[in-house]
Amino acid sequence: MKLSLTKLSLSALLVCAAWPLAILSAQGISSNDAGRVKGMLKDTYEAIKKNYYDPTLQGLDWDARYQEYRDKVDAAPSLGAGVGVVAGFVDGLKDSHTYFQPPSWSKRVDYGYSVGIVGDAPYVLKVRPGSDAASKLQPGDRILGLNGNQINRESFVRMQYILHLLSPQITTTVAVRAPNGQEREEVVESTVTNGRALMELGGSGTSILLNDLVRDMESAEYENRQRSVEMGDILIWRMPSFMVEPSDIDSTISMAREHKTLILDLRGNPGGYVETLKRLVGSVFGENQMIGTRLTRKGRSRLSAPTRGDRAFTGRLIVLIDSASGSSAELFARVVQLEGRGEVLGDRSAGAVREARFFPFFQGTEVIITYGASVTSADLLMRDGVSLEGIGVTPDTVLLPTGEDLAAGRDPVMSHAAQLAGVALDPVAAARLFQEKRRAGGW
Repeated sequence: MKLSLTKLSLSALLVCAAWPLAILSAQGISSNDAGRVKGMLKDTYEAIKKNYYDPTLQGLDWDARYQEYRDKVDAAPSLGAGVGVVAGFVDGLKDSHTYFQPPSWSKRVDYGYSVGIVGDAPYVLKVRPGSDAASKLQPGDRILGLNGNQINRESFVRMQYILHLLSPQITTTVAVRAPNGQEREEVVESTVTNGRALMELGGSGTSILLNDLVRDMESAEYENRQRSVEMGDILIWRMPSFMVEPSDIDSTISMAREHKTLILDLRGNPGGYVETLKRLVGSVFGENQMIGTRLTRKGRSRLSAPTRGDRAFTGRLIVLIDSASGSSAELFARVVQLEGRGEVLGDRSAGAVREARFFPFFQGTEVIITYGASVTSADLLMRDGVSLEGIGVTPDTVLLPTGEDLAAGRDPVMSHAAQLAGVALDPVAAARLFQEKRRAGGW
């Protein structure tokens, strides 16, 4: 099994009562459903207690908390609310990599628009053509509220978790401020399509389910592929994930060695394999490099990257990060900063750097219900003794696109990076370097 350092965009935080659950009902949870939810709670409780990197569990009385939330299941008004209790149970740890993954939904919800954090504010980044959102929202709109709640950097992950996993919404009410300053409120209808819940794996729809899964995996693989562009003495490398093999790093670094400057774009990169992180670090340093100190239940150990020696890139290095750069991406950026190896530009990173393992569970025999728990197995202290968890990496030069930039399709960060390397690159052209039509499945 490969260890990964991934900032999961669906990290489970507390499910507040203020956030509407799509499947609430007034009848109360049935005894059968309560039993199922208690099984999920117990599995999650045990996985965290046995495997969490900190045996003190952040000072929480884990057993007492388990009993408290077990009682809350009986008081839940619905099955959905009961599942929310399990999510709230895990929130006590306030850990970016420890979360409960509820059973899959039988329908797919596409909001038609995606949102990201720029600085400390949420903005519409993309809208899907043909969706209801396309006629009501546009890139560059600043989100003032969603379903009556404000969004900031801290609550953003919670909102993602609720909207994508815990309680997908048929409609969302979005208050926005356009780049021209005009404020408005829109009710945006989601596109809902029938899917195949994993509990139906044993049924007649199995082949359809497998085809759907294959298509989804192929689409994800295509969107997460490594890409690069050569511009004179510059190689611009778009690296959307560390979920690649070390050999993929080697091939791009080999190309980079033919150029004076490497611009490594880690914006939106959530992290990935530890081995890939080590390979990348070793590919830009001429000596073996310490990344940090791992803290686990068994104690401390060094995380180091062996140099690739004369096969390493020794030219100028410029690293781009943003609020969605997590784990391995921000660890790499911080190593570059601490060692003075290059320049880091963009926005403050996610501050989600811990290492995690995923534990799958299921209930039933004929009807199978699957769920799981992600559990932090290690924290990492950088060479300066500081963990980036909850802090992130502040770039050497903070550069943020404005709402006007997003609306006009401009990338001032990449444009500035190219200018530092001596190449004039228009912000609009910079935004189109790796542009392609994608499905806006986010919100």
